[in-house]
Amino acid sequence: MSAPTRNAKVGPEVTGTSMRARVGDEILVRGTAAGVVARDGEIVGLHHQDGSPPYDVRWAEDGRVTVYFPGPDAYVRHLVSGDGHVRAR
Repeated sequence: MSAPTRNAKVGPEVTGTSMRARVGDEILVRGTAAGVVARDGEIVGLHHQDGSPPYDVRWAEDGRVTVYFPGPDAYVRHLVSGDGHVRAR
């Protein structure tokens, strides 16, 4: 897997039924207004080897870890490249 580029896509990267995540990725849940993120957290655990939901998420607002089943208002932003380097937020 190649390293992420400087011009990485800022918007939703993985959504819907094709959602796949890795530990260390960020999950964002959109708010009711366009462009507003209502909630975000770090994926700290997977329940399936292929990276499909549900996920164990540590939520930024309070640090709690919960099992999260993402809906259509959520998307994953990959922060860890294949070589283990963390991208800047």
